[in-house]
Amino acid sequence: MDIFDFLNMIGGLALFLYGMSIMGNGLSKIAGGKLEGVLEKLTSKRIFAVLLGAGVTAVIQSSSATTVMVVGFVNSGIMKLSQAVGIIMGANIGTTITSWLLSLTGIDGGTMWVQLLKPSSFSPVLAAVGIILIMASKAESKRKDIGGILLGFAILMFGMETMSSSVSGLADNPSFTGLMTAFENPVLGMAVGAVLTAIIQSSSASVGILQALCATGAVNYSVAIPIIMGQNIGTCVTSLISSVGATKNAKRAAMIHLYFNLIGTIIFMVVFYIANSFVDFAFMEESAGVAGIAVVHSLFNICATILLFPFSNLLVKLAELTIPESKDNADVNLEQEVIAIDERFLRRPAFAMELCRNKAREMAEVVKKSIGLALEVLVCYDEEKAKEVIRLESIADKYEDVLGSYLVKLSSKNLSLQDSQSMSIILHSISDFERISDHAMDIVKSAQEINIKSLSFTKHAKKEIETLCMAVRDICNLTVDSFCNDDGTSAVHVEPLEEVIDTLSKKIKENHIRRLQKGKCSIEMGFILEDILTGLERVSDHCSNVAIEMITIYDNEYNTHEYFKTFTNEERQAFNAEYESLIKKYPIGKQDATVKG
Repeated sequence: MDIFDFLNMIGGLALFLYGMSIMGNGLSKIAGGKLEGVLEKLTSKRIFAVLLGAGVTAVIQSSSATTVMVVGFVNSGIMKLSQAVGIIMGANIGTTITSWLLSLTGIDGGTMWVQLLKPSSFSPVLAAVGIILIMASKAESKRKDIGGILLGFAILMFGMETMSSSVSGLADNPSFTGLMTAFENPVLGMAVGAVLTAIIQSSSASVGILQALCATGAVNYSVAIPIIMGQNIGTCVTSLISSVGATKNAKRAAMIHLYFNLIGTIIFMVVFYIANSFVDFAFMEESAGVAGIAVVHSLFNICATILLFPFSNLLVKLAELTIPESKDNADVNLEQEVIAIDERFLRRPAFAMELCRNKAREMAEVVKKSIGLALEVLVCYDEEKAKEVIRLESIADKYEDVLGSYLVKLSSKNLSLQDSQSMSIILHSISDFERISDHAMDIVKSAQEINIKSLSFTKHAKKEIETLCMAVRDICNLTVDSFCNDDGTSAVHVEPLEEVIDTLSKKIKENHIRRLQKGKCSIEMGFILEDILTGLERVSDHCSNVAIEMITIYDNEYNTHEYFKTFTNEERQAFNAEYESLIKKYPIGKQDATVKG
């Protein structure tokens, strides 16, 4: 093996790792965060967690990525440690799929059909189709993602072939043969496998490198088996690094991954070599093929899962003993933990965007509850409800801070067109939702002032405010439901109601002036009423902002501020008809049905 073979090997390794990355990213984008979302929700039964962990890892082609996501789930309080165990076990099984794909390079045979199964035969076709799909797609789309998957797989296989051909001459190299003989020492072989995997942070990639070396015929099973065992330990480094600075439970999840692989490896090696000392397995001195490596890799992970699955709770306890609870038992602020979105998910942009959507929906529901309680306090004062509104306002602030900061970081990632549109809607909407919660608190403060000073509205004024509150409650519910369901059709009905609320507020002010002139209402109550009406109008304005953002974002020709100018005569007539219908639903004295817009 000369310097050019060495350079070819390095180049092949680079292509191999790059192809694996492209293929994994493409698969993740096609899944759109849905597979990872399944991990979050369907892990109540541990056996299902194992199957899901295996399935998701098989698709995204990385046990490290799956485990890092699990650490993030636990860190954010989305998942419990008991749920994480099964997924970690399943991830170890799912990662063996890569070694089986790479074993296709070892196919040998003279017939045309057998030759067509070799990656060197069909990879060029996949690469050509992949690059056509990518170049023919102008924007982010599923077709472009599929092209990335095909191209990534072709690059992966080409890199594997390049590595294999560059090291083919090592079979006759005495130095290489002697080096491989040294690795027959189980401890040394495990150490090499662990260090290699820890450096490249991918057991699939390190197994692929081993398979390329095995293609020379100079690597026996006595060398390969310890290295494979070490690779399973080395892959834990990624999750351990990921847990740095995380909560104690997240660190425990990373430790469970380490303990599972470490205990499984120790048991396997002890039992295997004791049995070998008595039976003397003949295959140990045979050359390991690429398919043989895949078999050993799969058998170990499946057997380790079967063996340790009944002792899952013990793994959890062992992790808790390793990382004990703090004396004050205050690892993190639980409220912040629920709101937080772990930055580990930024590695999977599609899933990170799905989490942001879920958090934005949570924020919208918090705001809907907040304004609902504020309106109840205004109509009938309740101190406990008033305190709850203030608490919810604080939570809404945290949602805006966390989501805003996270989405800014996520915006630099490669997102699909749909995810980019969702990001724009969320970024614009969370500030409006936060302002609605602020106005809810202002309304409560006005109600508290009325209660403290023992003031009261006249009978007619109270009835008018109740009617306006009903309309504001309806527009908030409609806006939040449209936002949470991503329903632009429902959002269209927000703006007519917003116009009705403006009309109602104007009418209430006019009626108040008449009562003031007749001496039926005090000036002090007038100031408070003005604050309340201003707050309720602002709430409806922010609801309108959210709705219009949802309607216009999906059409680049629309501009939020130009929305009403785009109305056709038919749309304007429909708008006015809906306004007329709504104004009758919320009667306040004699109504002026002229639409302001």
